[in-house]
Amino acid sequence: MEPLTPDSARHDASTTSLITERLRLRPLVPDDIDAVYTACQDPGIQRWTTIPSPYERQHAEHFIERVVPDMWRAGTNYVFAVEPVGGGPLLASINAHSQTGVWEVGYWTVKEHRGRGYTTEALRALVRWIFTELGAERVEWRAEAGNEGSRAVALKAGFVLEGTLRAALLMKETTRDVWIGAMLPSDLGLSSRHPYLPARP
Repeated sequence: MEPLTPDSARHDASTTSLITERLRLRPLVPDDIDAVYTACQDPGIQRWTTIPSPYERQHAEHFIERVVPDMWRAGTNYVFAVEPVGGGPLLASINAHSQTGVWEVGYWTVKEHRGRGYTTEALRALVRWIFTELGAERVEWRAEAGNEGSRAVALKAGFVLEGTLRAALLMKETTRDVWIGAMLPSDLGLSSRHPYLPARP
């Protein structure tokens, strides 16, 4: 059986949620617009992500009301809000995206909620979901070289840093180097659709 592609891996945004010990991951909804707008005023989020800068409320409205539902329907980008499992404020946003069949993750954390392991916990749950529900055999993490916060989260979640890709990210009209890491199903004790033959040293 071949790995699922984005077109065949669609999930219903109205019924999809992931639960961890402390967190609930669920699709972003219009009620999140104010929280996302506020969070994205953080200069750190604007510096290290591809969101517009300055970030206006209309950006949050368009993204949550139009872009997110369209991507969920297309099966190309599953964007989740991260909140306490019993309800509460937005803690982070995390997503699984793919245009070519190779799944990648992205995330940001609300400034006031950093340092508590929320995004690491959410990332582990998301990666497991990508493997078990989307049929991935590899999940990649990429971030601009120098984004130490993103790298720390990825490493704590179990990603293996694989190297640096030169000029692999175009952001703010400048190409930038990118760190890349990956997880395999075996890293989570899961089986893969195909056997893996690693290169010999």
